[in-house]
Amino acid sequence: MSDTFTRAEIKEFWAEWLEVNREAERSGDWGSLAECYLEDATYGWMFTPDEHFMAMGRDEIRRWALGTEMEGLDGWHYDYMATLFDEVNAMIVGFWKQRSGLLDDEGNEFEIRGIGGSWFGVARDETDGKVRFAWQRDWFDLGSTAHTFVEIAKSGKAPRAFLDRIAIPGMDMPGHCRYADLRSTLWPPQVEEGQYVTQNPLAQ
Repeated sequence: MSDTFTRAEIKEFWAEWLEVNREAERSGDWGSLAECYLEDATYGWMFTPDEHFMAMGRDEIRRWALGTEMEGLDGWHYDYMATLFDEVNAMIVGFWKQRSGLLDDEGNEFEIRGIGGSWFGVARDETDGKVRFAWQRDWFDLGSTAHTFVEIAKSGKAPRAFLDRIAIPGMDMPGHCRYADLRSTLWPPQVEEGQYVTQNPLAQ
């Protein structure tokens, strides 16, 4: 990305993003976050080496990443524990804990016991000059996620919407695909192109 930013500018945008997240948690409407993305942004993550999710453009991000993917997860929250800013390369990395809002028999919140996070590319929207995300790639501990989902399902505390959601085979969900069918690159496009390489293989 050729856009240049000051650190203060990126941090201001991030503060706005955090508040939009909090409002989405309060309202249960995650779709409002879509306005923080460019119209042609991409957003993806990996479940297994051959099952991926990819949303192409703001509309799919709203309908799928922030819509169908969040169904049955009312009350879940994704609290950013640490954030790294890179104004030179226009990137942000945020590390979050994934918590359910549901309590076990000991009064502890069901939580994904793994490190999750989001890697963002930041760009300036040519239509209005605002800072927005050009791409996002998430990662999470799938094994820990599956374990926690099963524990919630067995606890008798799971909402019906949650049970219905996890009963749907992943590949039947919109935006899920095989690696060979990804419509954007697994790594963010500019990274895949080699624009940010910091260490070449030994042979090179």
